[in-house]
Amino acid sequence: STVSTGKATLIGKARQRPDLVKQVLDTFKKEGFAETLKRVQIKLATLKELGYSSAGTVIMSMDTNSAFKPGDRVACGGGGYATHSGVVAVPQNLVVKIPDSLSLDCAAFTTLGAIAMQGVRQSSPKLGDFVCVIGLGLLGQITAQILRANGCQVFGIDTSPKMVEMGNEISCHSAMTRDDSRLESEMDFFTEGNGFDSVIITAAAKSNDPIELSTAILRQKGVMVVVGAVPMNIPREPHFYQKELELKISCSYGPGRYDYKYEEEGLDYPYGYVRWTEKRNMAAFIKLMANKSIVVKPLISHVFDVEEAEKAYDIVTGKVQEHHIGILLKYPETHENVLEEPSPSRRSAEQSIGIGFIGAGSFAQKFLIPYAKTGGGLHTVVTSRGITAKSVGEKFNFRSFTTNAQDVFSNKDINTVFIATRHNTHADLTVAALNAGKNVFVEKPLTIREDDLARIAEICRKQDKCRLMVGFNRRFSPLAQKAAEVFHGLSEPLMINYRINAGFIPKNHWTQTDEGGGRILGEVCHFVDYLQYLTDSEPIKVFAECVSSTNARTNNHDNVTITISFKNGSVGCITYIACGGTLLSKEYIEIFGGNKSFIIQDFSEGILYG
Repeated sequence: STVSTGKATLIGKARQRPDLVKQVLDTFKKEGFAETLKRVQIKLATLKELGYSSAGTVIMSMDTNSAFKPGDRVACGGGGYATHSGVVAVPQNLVVKIPDSLSLDCAAFTTLGAIAMQGVRQSSPKLGDFVCVIGLGLLGQITAQILRANGCQVFGIDTSPKMVEMGNEISCHSAMTRDDSRLESEMDFFTEGNGFDSVIITAAAKSNDPIELSTAILRQKGVMVVVGAVPMNIPREPHFYQKELELKISCSYGPGRYDYKYEEEGLDYPYGYVRWTEKRNMAAFIKLMANKSIVVKPLISHVFDVEEAEKAYDIVTGKVQEHHIGILLKYPETHENVLEEPSPSRRSAEQSIGIGFIGAGSFAQKFLIPYAKTGGGLHTVVTSRGITAKSVGEKFNFRSFTTNAQDVFSNKDINTVFIATRHNTHADLTVAALNAGKNVFVEKPLTIREDDLARIAEICRKQDKCRLMVGFNRRFSPLAQKAAEVFHGLSEPLMINYRINAGFIPKNHWTQTDEGGGRILGEVCHFVDYLQYLTDSEPIKVFAECVSSTNARTNNHDNVTITISFKNGSVGCITYIACGGTLLSKEYIEIFGGNKSFIIQDFSEGILYG
């Protein structure tokens, strides 16, 4: 589906993802046409990694449980993690070990098996239940096998005669095509006239037929489970209402999916309360394959070396008309290269500028790289994912792209490094760049840990030929500088009110975790810096008070008033709001002093009084 969406026209993409259309419209209302267009263009030009199910051998492990070691054979899952790549980095809760008796070819199906298993669990099948599987593609064939292993009587339906033939051979007790004139009578005979206890929809369809068919063939109080991507226009009459049917949605591989703390931070759910997490589903499927309760070898229709991956995608997308079900991509053995320690470069900022960029997300692509390009040569871009590095490197004409920051630090042709990664990496990357003799521009915050400040300051004192700049951009706005001119030279202190309507960000967003350090460290530092710029003074006293809400969604610290007293007697009040209306402007500043007042709104409009 990712491939088909990517190949679709703009109108086709909009039809497939109306949620993204809404995001675009919301951005247009708040930021206008030009900014929205930039965001959309960046998004459309960004390559997307494909794949979410793989198997291989561990090269290195940083898991917190010491469960994995180099050389272990493992199955991996997760979009953006277990991609179609030779080397992947996967969180520990999305990795399971493979027993010696199971081949890597079979283990590569593990994530698909977990998806099928979660769909089966949602139907709560009992021994002897009559279950219908609608859609006998790869997911449907695996689902039917799991049901059979569970002691269910399985009937399969598909539009393809070949898939039905395979279903009859390896997965179902009986299977028929959707257009077979005998289908209704055969299902009635199969269920002894009682209807199915449950129906699991694993089809990908554009019509509402799978839903309507399910309501007709289910028994009284039967259960319908939707696993595949199908329209869900539920007809109330006659069956759904009169039979009191139950509809369930199956979410991917199981509990833990899309939970940042589970997937990214490795926080497992208690075994006694959440028996079947996505990792436990993966492990259970591995065991079913190992003891031959489920066989996936017959589901492998093609195997391609990765150099021929385009042929595989041509088959999947229908460009090449060829029967297929399970297609494997094989990768060659990789070799490890050991890099030598970099020799420090001592080129000054006055020399020609060679730029290395570490981190290239949407912010960097929109605000940093285009402007850095005008001031020097873009040499190397580094991102954590190779596909992103390639995409950005080609888009902005970098000379090279890589996933290893060491390639930037050791390159003598690079004398200036931009750091735009996640907040918790800023300090270490800054230290490494300065030690390599580079000038550094690091996005705010410089660090989220106080002890790093002393470390960086000490290095700056030693590396006197290197320059360090933090991306506090508010002070460089033309209106911000105009305001500073208005109040420059006053012999009396300033009073400043700075209101930020920041908007809501959920607690599981990376900026709210240890990676981001929270919004006070991650964003409010901007506004503290601007107050220091306006007052030309340093803070001597700080008082802060946040809201006290019992709402579980509310992060109290995101709604805070901060009062700062400065050395020259000025006072600034920062009101940071995450619970405000989305149509209200983001930043509103009032500056008072010397019988003058200056108001700035979103740094696009300024008014001077007095």
